[in-house]
Amino acid sequence: MKLFYSSQFQRSYDDAPAQIQKQCIKQIALLKQDLRHPSLRAKKYDESRGLWQGRVNRNWRFYFVIDGDSYRMIDVMAHPK
Repeated sequence: MKLFYSSQFQRSYDDAPAQIQKQCIKQIALLKQDLRHPSLRAKKYDESRGLWQGRVNRNWRFYFVIDGDSYRMIDVMAHPK
């Protein structure tokens, strides 16, 4: 699978704490290997837009769209509680 990063994702990633950036890279690497990896807890977030959610850690999530053989990374943000 190929990865593409939106400008919004890049801005959010750059603004995130260094530890979150490191965890995000690790989780995205797992996403490339296996969408069903247990630590990702990937799920469909918005069916109408085809938006998926993956877990960075307990408090942060990343959002992406599956487009053929590519993942388009949309955003990364603190998880609203």
